[in-house]
Amino acid sequence: GSLPLAACLTTDTVYQAFYDDYPTLRAFLHSHSYTGNPLACAAALATLDIFEQDNVIEANKALSARMASATAHLADHAHVAEIRQTGMALAIEMVQDKAGKVAYPWQERRGLKVFEHALSRGALLRPLGSVVYFLPPYVITPEQIDFLAEVASEGIDIATRESVSVAVPANFHPDFRDPG
Repeated sequence: GSLPLAACLTTDTVYQAFYDDYPTLRAFLHSHSYTGNPLACAAALATLDIFEQDNVIEANKALSARMASATAHLADHAHVAEIRQTGMALAIEMVQDKAGKVAYPWQERRGLKVFEHALSRGALLRPLGSVVYFLPPYVITPEQIDFLAEVASEGIDIATRESVSVAVPANFHPDFRDPG
């Protein structure tokens, strides 16, 4: 059989707006460049086999618990507002003032400083503004998770103790927001 790789969900109201008899030529034409690609389908089927045979979800539960415990100490950091986690995605939000949850000015790119520190240590952490994300591959080991937590802790210490001066360009537009 075939394996659907994508789905389009809508409300009944939207569905009915496109549903009609063939002669009206009304239809919801929706597709992707790689729809039905045989290589993508083979890879998807192989991935499902791995998930079934290796019990990936159960292993991920243990790995995500390790991520939570390895980063738990950061909840006490003077410049960490919160640690959020859903499964294998974990986010650490840095703030200027923890008590008032006052964010760092976005122009200071504090998350980028953590990212740069992590790269210098051979690790990859994703920065979005002043939030640092762990988005590891499912093959990560508990020891590698501990290493990421150590690197993130060092980077957060560096990024939050440094004073940052921000030069605003003459052509700066106040509606511009840099996500990184």
